[in-house]
Amino acid sequence: MLERDRAGNTVQAFTPDFYLPAYDQFIEITTLNQKLVTKKNRKARLLGALHPEVQVKVLYQRDYLHLLVKYGLEPPSQLADDFAAPTRLGLRSSTMPAAHTDAETA
Repeated sequence: MLERDRAGNTVQAFTPDFYLPAYDQFIEITTLNQKLVTKKNRKARLLGALHPEVQVKVLYQRDYLHLLVKYGLEPPSQLADDFAAPTRLGLRSSTMPAAHTDAETA
């Protein structure tokens, strides 16, 4: 709970997506919607300010893609046709076809 009204009702709350007990770490995964990313970041910071003992790590889409590539998993369906996105991140997986340059195809 982040904020209550005068009657004690919860006005604003934040529940991260995952808890990793081995690391005593909460994980929040964001979406592509920048408005939601900003809101989640603000809530994560507020939670840290109110409860410094609670550790929250916010993962962005690029972090998610990095993990998919690192562990050789398929890219998410919305990016399945866009193999350049992980390549722009400097990532490459054996499950993803290499992007061809004009020099390679000539």
